[in-house]
Parts: sequence; C-alpha cells; structure tokens
Amino acid sequence: MTAPIATNQTVLVVGGGISGMTAALEAAECGSQVILVEREPALGGRTAQLDRYFPKMCHPTCGLEINLQRIRANPNVRVMTMTEVVAVAGERGNYTASLKTRPRYVNEHCTGCGDCGRAVGTEIPNPFNYGLDQIKAAYLPHGMAYPQRYVIDPSIIGTEEAEKAKAACKFGAVDLEMKEENVDLTVGAIIWATGWRPYDAAKIQPYGYDRFANVITSVEFERLADPNGPTGGKLVRPSDGKEAKNVAFIQCAGSRDENHLRHCSRICCMASMKQTQYVNAAYGEEGKSTVYYIDLRVIDRFEDFYQKVRADETVQFVKSKVARIAENRENGNPVLHGVDTEGYHRYANEHDLVVLAVGMEPEVKGVSLPEGVVLDSSGFIEGSKDGGMFAAGVAGAPLDVNRAVQSATGSSLRAIQVIHKTASTEAA
Repeated sequence: MTAPIATNQTVLVVGGGISGMTAALEAAECGSQVILVEREPALGGRTAQLDRYFPKMCHPTCGLEINLQRIRANPNVRVMTMTEVVAVAGERGNYTASLKTRPRYVNEHCTGCGDCGRAVGTEIPNPFNYGLDQIKAAYLPHGMAYPQRYVIDPSIIGTEEAEKAKAACKFGAVDLEMKEENVDLTVGAIIWATGWRPYDAAKIQPYGYDRFANVITSVEFERLADPNGPTGGKLVRPSDGKEAKNVAFIQCAGSRDENHLRHCSRICCMASMKQTQYVNAAYGEEGKSTVYYIDLRVIDRFEDFYQKVRADETVQFVKSKVARIAENRENGNPVLHGVDTEGYHRYANEHDLVVLAVGMEPEVKGVSLPEGVVLDSSGFIEGSKDGGMFAAGVAGAPLDVNRAVQSATGSSLRAIQVIHKTASTEAA
C-alpha cells in the first residue's frame, strides 16, 4: 500500500456508509483533499443492506450509485477500505491519525471475475446478510461493492483452499503474502461517520431471539425481502422455509428501556410500517401484518406514509408492549403474550414470524475514539473539545437516511471551516 499524501489541509472521514460518503464528497467537491477510511471491505454501510427506503419505497441503489460515481470521478477523495483509526494525537488543525489496514489478500489487479470464489469450497457466514446464509471464503462483499474487488477470508490463509484461489486467478490478483500495514497521517479535521449497529436482540430475554428460530430482527427481515438476499426476496421462516404470511412487528425492541437503550431510535416505527408493505406486496390480501407498539412516532413528511399504512386492511395495530414470546412446539409459531391497553384485555396471539424492531446503538465500541471526543449519555458523538472533530449521520444521533445525509453535509462544512482557518493562520 502506498501511503496517501496528507497534510493539515486534509479532511479525514472515518466510516464509509451513506454519511461518510456524503461528508467526503461534499468536502472534496469544495476543493479539499479527503481520505475516506472504512473498516469493512466495501463502502455503503447499512444503507447498502436495505431493500427499500421509506417513504418512497425506492431501492438504495438510487442514492448509493450516484455517490459511488462521484467518488470514482473525484481525484480529491482517497478511499482506504479494511482500515481502522487506532489512535489520534494532536489538536484542531494538526492531528496525527494512526491507521491500520488489514490484508485483503487480493490486489488492485482484480477484475471481479469470480474465478477465485468458484475454486474455493469453504463457506463462511455471509456478513452482508447478517449470517442468514453462507458465502464462499473468497467473495465479493455485495453486488454494488466499491471497490469491486474480491476478499479472501483470513480463516483459509495458509490452507490448500487459499492456494486454490491463487491458482485460479489469471491476473495475479490473489496475493497471499499481504500483511497488515500501519501508517500515520497528518490531517486538519476529522469527521466521525462510524454509523450504528442493531441492538443485540438476544439481550431481550422475554422475546426469545436466541431460542426461537422464527423470531428475527428488522435488519434480518430487510435482507429476506431483498431479491439479492438469502432467500431471493421470499418472505419465509428460518425454521422450515414456510411462507410467512402472518407477521408480527414488535416496536421498541430494546429502545426506550432503562434495561437496554434509553433513547428512542427514531427510525423503527417507519421501518416496521415499510416492512408491512413488503408482506402486502408478497402475499396481497392473504398477507397479514400486526404492529405491536407503545406509541408511534412519525414526523413531518412521513405522516402521509403512516396514514397510507393505517388505511391498509392487511395491517393491524395493537397498542401494547409485548410482555413475552413463547413458542407453539407443534408448528414452530411464536405466540405473543401481553395486554392490549386500548381494550385492557389479555392476548396470546400466534404468528408465523415475529420481527423485532431493534434499536440503533452507536458504533463506537471497538472504535478507537480519541480522548477529546465528547459522547452523550447514549454514547453518540457530540464533537470534540477542541472543535476540530465532528460527528456525521448516525454517529451523532439516531437518524433516517435523509437526515443522516443532511447531518453529513453540515459536518463537512464545519470541517472545511477548520481547514480554511488553519490555512489562514499559517499564512498570517
């Protein structure tokens, strides 16, 4: 790896999801030099794992493809994948960022032909599909991956399987001698776009996520609905492949709970309502969605979408915090127990599949944030004490895609101000 040229006029963006890409592009298109680092093998983040955006119900390729084209066309952006920030020293206008890049074992000669993957027999859980299926240990992260370059999983390095991948490549792209690399860069401002991760549903013991096969999370359901997902877009149960025509959506699964996440994750209500439309599209009048909620939080332009879902006769809303989930052992159906607070009667409702609308947890655990970064009570990034580091998108607060992009644009402008003030001070 050739170390990128960076000075105190460079903006470092940490995280290559929709927010990180936006922040990098806005700064680069204003003339700043930008280094965009992403710890995964490809850009896109969790947005790339969605089947549809709400409320327009269009595919994420709409936004991601344009941003990827802009990145490819802009010489001011240097992208470093499989790279993490391990330390930051210095002060506003003059930081030293220490980066660590893991080996991909595939170099820039890769054409994406897939011969290495076909040669390998070993399979690993597919991280793009949240482990719902298996993928070859030599793989392309996903169809829209940037860079379009295969990855050799480290679990097969040193084995005959890795040698098979190398022998199959006609272009000399498989490099099994790649090593971890470290580099220190000087940058003037840092934008943390580290994103979010789904709250661990296994911690919500009464819901049995780790015990019942037909209790899944909202992000897993999103992959099921995607035609490129583990089931080819079929909404079926993990236990037996049976069509999931009667689906329960449980809101605030881990959010607004002193035992889990105190904050409201903001997107969950809209995400579940969007997913009820997946059920409708798949099964029409035969499909049935039931949304169990404490209260529904939809704001401004999303109100119209909410009213549309409310008018859908295949969707039912139950005002209740589900107390627990059991399982009908004869058919594998989850059985929801609780009290409907609008009628004050107990229920034991059986469904084909339960989808937990898990909350958004800031992706800061395992991230080497410098001491000067300030976090709020939920762990989201507020900024830095010296005013040279900023949060973009969901790194700073629970946001939908549209608001995450707006946040990233604002953070980019603030980073540019730091760069310009640094240049002015030096010139003086």
